[in-house]
Amino acid sequence: MTVSRRLFVTAAAGLAVTGIPEPAAASGGDPRYRIPVSPDDTEAALVRKASQVRPTARQIAWQSLERTAFLHFGVNTFTGLEWGTGDEDPDVFQPARLDTDQWAAALKDGGFKLAILTVKHHDGFVLYPSRYTGHTVASSSWRDGQGDVLRSFADSMRRHGLKVGVYLSPADENQYLHGVYANGSARSERTVPTLLEGDDRSPDRFYTLPATDYGAHMLNTLYEVLTEYGPVDEVWFDGAQGHIPPDKVESYDWDSWYTLVRALAPAAAIAVTGPDLRWVGNESGIAREDEWSVVPVKENQYGRTDWALSYDTPDEGSRAALVKAQPVTDYLQWWPAECDVSLRDGWFYHADQQPKSVDYLTEIFFGSVGRNAVLLLNVPPDTDGLLHGTDVVRLREFRERIERELPRDLAQGARRTTASDRVTLDLGREREVDRIRLAEDVRHGQQVESFVVEAFRDGAWTEVTGAGTIGASRILLLSAPVRARRWRLRVTRSRSAVRVGEFGLYRSEV
Repeated sequence: MTVSRRLFVTAAAGLAVTGIPEPAAASGGDPRYRIPVSPDDTEAALVRKASQVRPTARQIAWQSLERTAFLHFGVNTFTGLEWGTGDEDPDVFQPARLDTDQWAAALKDGGFKLAILTVKHHDGFVLYPSRYTGHTVASSSWRDGQGDVLRSFADSMRRHGLKVGVYLSPADENQYLHGVYANGSARSERTVPTLLEGDDRSPDRFYTLPATDYGAHMLNTLYEVLTEYGPVDEVWFDGAQGHIPPDKVESYDWDSWYTLVRALAPAAAIAVTGPDLRWVGNESGIAREDEWSVVPVKENQYGRTDWALSYDTPDEGSRAALVKAQPVTDYLQWWPAECDVSLRDGWFYHADQQPKSVDYLTEIFFGSVGRNAVLLLNVPPDTDGLLHGTDVVRLREFRERIERELPRDLAQGARRTTASDRVTLDLGREREVDRIRLAEDVRHGQQVESFVVEAFRDGAWTEVTGAGTIGASRILLLSAPVRARRWRLRVTRSRSAVRVGEFGLYRSEV
């Protein structure tokens, strides 16, 4: 159940103690993003509660991005590994031609709205000069030890109009070697930031939170990243443990980490081991055919938001899934899916790999954005510190392909009629359609359980296509164009009143 905690804030005016229950801290003060489940809830009660769950403002903003980018970059780029060891010589990091403006320009040209940098991967190597570890860019001869990839990255992304995300691996092979990570230390009150000898900071407030030795290390790392590099829009945690003995598993201080992120970056979505966004459950970039944003969750390991059902179950949120998960469910929560996949086979750059084809990327787009999820596409910088030219071209081709798949919306300016369970469009004349894009107004929750799209042809309404969920985005591809003047979306089952936010009709130019 919910882990109640307190956040102690020391400010210039004195010591203030504020009680922050986990739901408010996690949701930013909106209690509707998660609703408690009772062991006595019937199926009808579960469905009613699910219909009442609403996304937070940050979740709505994140879902509207649709295409986001990952940038896996670090010592692995130079060692050829996918999972580092923690004892790498920092001097191996030598991106002699680093150009983060090139990254940003290529991503923007590819249609991306946000980029996430692996500031610290499992090896523990940090892409900025941290005060709390020597395993950083400052220990490399690159740029005479004065390099700061995170600074350059954040500045470039904002300069090109992209939002900034940071990946901080909870696992840390380097800190394990130094006896900090997974050392069995007990949780105790830790003050953040922990000022060191010669520290150049004069914080106007400090945070006292429960943490292990390593949990405190992560809190200090988060504090640096979230206070010294400008606004951050997504903080990405995974759940990896590292290559450590089974009896050395570190119980992460999720509650404290979430609380500090909320305090320092209140607009940032916390993914994917976090309360805002969940991992879709695979690394193929493909969501479920019916992807629910309202799913049953439980809490464990100091407030970690976790699946009530398995992360890879094919059904996370239907009526049957709500009932199946009830015995272990703490809440029904707005927890939308993020679909991560790499442009190349590996997450880090390998010269012998090639980017996926435009056709493959297009399938991924329709399987993620087209199924109520957000695409997170990894584009790994190479050993020069650049996005490879082949990848840059592929990103542009991908954006141009999606623009041809979904050109001008033929429903713009159409006469629209809305009834309780249907929306009808009159285009004014017959038009050929082979792509249909739908969206609920998710400010009112996710309600549609099944629907059909119909065209008025030969004096009668004829079913053209149909599916289960809609959510924030559903894109349906017709096998052949259908010509009609009048089109209708008809909801055949829902949890509560449906608000349709988008009913778009397209004729592909591919």
